[in-house]
This record gives sequence, C-alpha cells and structure tokens, in this order.
Amino acid sequence: MIDSKLQSDYHTSGYVLLREFFSKEEVGLLRETAKRDKALDQHSFGRKDGEGGTVRLSLWNHPGQGIYGAFARCDRMVDAAEVLLADEPYHYHSKMIMKDARVGGAWAWHQDYGYWYQNGVLTPNLVSAFIAVDPATKQNGCLQVIKGSHLCGRIEHTLTGDQAGADPERVDAIMNRMDHQWIEMEAGDVLFFHSNLLHRSDRNCSESPRWSMICCYNAKSNDPYIDSHHPRYTPLQRCEDAQILVLGKRELNESGGASDFLDPGRDSSATSLTDD
Repeated sequence: MIDSKLQSDYHTSGYVLLREFFSKEEVGLLRETAKRDKALDQHSFGRKDGEGGTVRLSLWNHPGQGIYGAFARCDRMVDAAEVLLADEPYHYHSKMIMKDARVGGAWAWHQDYGYWYQNGVLTPNLVSAFIAVDPATKQNGCLQVIKGSHLCGRIEHTLTGDQAGADPERVDAIMNRMDHQWIEMEAGDVLFFHSNLLHRSDRNCSESPRWSMICCYNAKSNDPYIDSHHPRYTPLQRCEDAQILVLGKRELNESGGASDFLDPGRDSSATSLTDD
C-alpha cells in the first residue's frame, strides 16, 4: 500500500498518513479486546508530563500470537515497514497508549531516536506505526508533528517530569522554519513516522478517550551493537491480514496475547523514557 509517491512523501516529510488502513471491524476488535484486557491494565505504568498530568501505557517487546501480535505481524504492516526502511524489518517493541478522557497527560516534543540512540542503535532507520484505536482529535490530544524535522538529525533531550523532551530552544527554531501540524485521525488510520521526526501531544481535556497502539520496527541492518531492554534482530513471523479477525474474535474475552509485557517494577525500559 506504500507506492513510490508515498515513499517519497515519507522521506521528505518524515511521515505518511494512511487512512482506513485497518477496517472498522478490525480496529473495533482491537479496541474492545484492549479495553477488557486485565493483563494490559495490570502492566500499565504512568509517565508524568511535568504539567500536572500523567499518561498511562503498557509496553511489550515481542509481538506474540494474539490480536496485538496480528496487527504488528500482518502482511500490510510489515510490507509498509519494509518499503519505508528499505530493509527487512523486525519488531523493536509495541505499546498501548491509554490517554483516557479528562486525565490523559501530554507528551513533550521529542524524537524516538533521542531515546533509542542510547540502546546501541547506530542509525535512525526505524519507523513507528501509530494506529488510532480511538478517533484522535485536537480536543483529546492527537499527535502533533513538525513536518520535515527528521532532517535536522538527532537533537539533545532533557527531562521534563518523567519524560525526556527535545531541547526547547532548538525546537522553537525548527518551528520557525518548518510546519507544525496536528494529525487528526479516525479509528483504523495509521501514521507511519521516522524515528527522528519531532512529535508531541497535548493533554486530553475532552470527554473522549484517545487510545492508540504503536508498533515500532527496526531495520535488520541496523541491529544494535549492544544488548538493551529492547530486542536485537529477531526474525519477524509474518501472518496473513485475515488473522486479525480470526484472532480478534477468538480472544475478545481473553488476553491480547502479548506474553512479555514489561514490568515497571523491575524492567529497565519501564523506568527509562518512553514516548507518545
């Protein structure tokens, strides 16, 4: 689904938005499963935003065999990641961002590679796929991006609350030259974005939740040179797109199938800085 124009747009802008990438039925099963999933809830942890709010998220390394894994491993997702990375992709990690109504906190301007650089990843050739589980609007804290900011290279990050944000002076200078955009999305839309793209989100001040699932992929040739809390190259077991509905219907009242949720009480990734 990524043609040459979309590929060019991605490298120019740092992102590409694919509308209706997943059907209403597919994303509906994901939403209902996630919001009933006790394991997902029990393994969630918070990130204070430095503005009085907290974002809740759960994070896992390997995709698993359930509905979460089916979204991350399905042909349409892996094909898109492969085109954008120009290499074999592997699953770096996934997370569910639970930005609940009225209480979901903000994320400061940051780059994902600003964090992942510390994990021994040598180049920023990683891509994140932001799946809108709920509709994302300005009112409920949709993602914001600075178009083309991935071309600025890696920017220094400093702590704001529990989060690491990009150097504010440099971000202000970049915003004076590049376009600041709000990415409003319907459930089932997917935003693929470069690991150096500056992005943030505001607090959810609405009555509507804004949950999202983000699948992050690294290129095989970009295999980290050291071990960290996220995996080194691990071949990805692809599945057919149809498995999303099969697994979703089977597991609606069960666990979402991500067997290795990261425990904030003992795992370094949960006490380090995560994003979005």
